Amino acid sequence: MALRLLQVKLGGALTVVASDDQGVAYAVPGFQSVYDLAQAAIAEGVDLATKVASAGRGESVDLGAALAEGRIGLPIHHADPAHFVVAGTGLTHLGSADGRDKMHKSAAGEHITDSMKMFRMGLEGGKPAAGETGVQPEWFYKGDGSCLVGPGEALTSPSFALDGGEEPELAGIYLIGPDGTPFRLGFCLANEFSDHVTERGNYLWLAHSKLRQASLGPELLVGELPESVEGSSRIRRGEEVIFDKPFLSGEANMSHSIRNLEHHHFKYDLFRRPGDLHVHFFGTATLSVTHGVKTEDGDRFEIEAHPFRLPLVNTLATASPAPVSVKAL
Repeated sequence: MALRLLQVKLGGALTVVASDDQGVAYAVPGFQSVYDLAQAAIAEGVDLATKVASAGRGESVDLGAALAEGRIGLPIHHADPAHFVVAGTGLTHLGSADGRDKMHKSAAGEHITDSMKMFRMGLEGGKPAAGETGVQPEWFYKGDGSCLVGPGEALTSPSFALDGGEEPELAGIYLIGPDGTPFRLGFCLANEFSDHVTERGNYLWLAHSKLRQASLGPELLVGELPESVEGSSRIRRGEEVIFDKPFLSGEANMSHSIRNLEHHHFKYDLFRRPGDLHVHFFGTATLSVTHGVKTEDGDRFEIEAHPFRLPLVNTLATASPAPVSVKAL
């Protein structure tokens, strides 16, 4: 039976809530954050499920009501967002190269694009045998914890953005232990949210296109991820559904193993700083932009997938211009 952890406001205070496959949910006594719960588990040398069981059961929680009332936040947070690294990998899913290749084909003519080359490298060497190191994936940085928004919140594009497009995917959540060991706490639904029009303008602008907000789903799924995860990505504009496609994830649908993606992120000393949190987006092959959709403010992104019980829903907004000036001292 899978364990899911959430951060829910109960009586005005943030509380860790545990939920099972049947949707039975209850407060975990003594913990107001999943970060503190994970730190306690590491200190005691036990896994999260064992730590939750030893804490006992508090009051029952109606997760449907909590979600509808906006009382469910990010599944984890750091008190200092600067110590929450937000990054990810692309071209990791079977079929994920098609949309990217189309974006960059015009600039490359009939030549094989760098995107397709990278994808083929993953197909050939992205799932190494135990004890071996596979080919490194494409990698990108999105920001720190301040760029993350929770369920029901708006994903806000900067005023200079050319697009605000959804990226439905899964993300891994990690906490770095006192000795620098990365601990995977679990997985969550995610909307990685990017500016695909900027990226399409020039592949070297990919880094710019990724410096946007992102959203994490309500639940942290503890333990191993199923081999295949099947879900849907939907966009509503008012009462009309303007995009509705399935998305697939899990290693059965990926060109890289999760272990390989983790290795090539955490091989850098910079990303093994004790106490830091990391969220790592694993990529997707389903994008509305490749189907000709141009998103607008007010559009509603809806992402859902089994074994997650709750959906991830966000609306699209655009920030007001914020003039930036640099002064010499």
